[in-house]
Amino acid sequence: MGASTSSTVLAERIENRIFLLRGEKVLFDFHLAELYGVETKTLNRAVLRNSERFPGDFMFQLDRQEHANLRCQIGTSSSQHAARATPSKK
Repeated sequence: MGASTSSTVLAERIENRIFLLRGEKVLFDFHLAELYGVETKTLNRAVLRNSERFPGDFMFQLDRQEHANLRCQIGTSSSQHAARATPSKK
């Protein structure tokens, strides 16, 4: 596979994981971790340890309604992330 082909495949993998939420294009932590080849908890720990490097609007937590809507859209029956992806307790 050539460099341009692998770039195209990577771009398509990323595009397929982008969701529109609160009027913003977002990637979920578990998708981003997958793209980087690390566990989700490892990615989240690194972000928390380096929070000063990210703008205030870099991330947010889903509320209960958003979580329920996305579970319907994504389909959790085959998702290995269904149990981990929980909404905020607000």
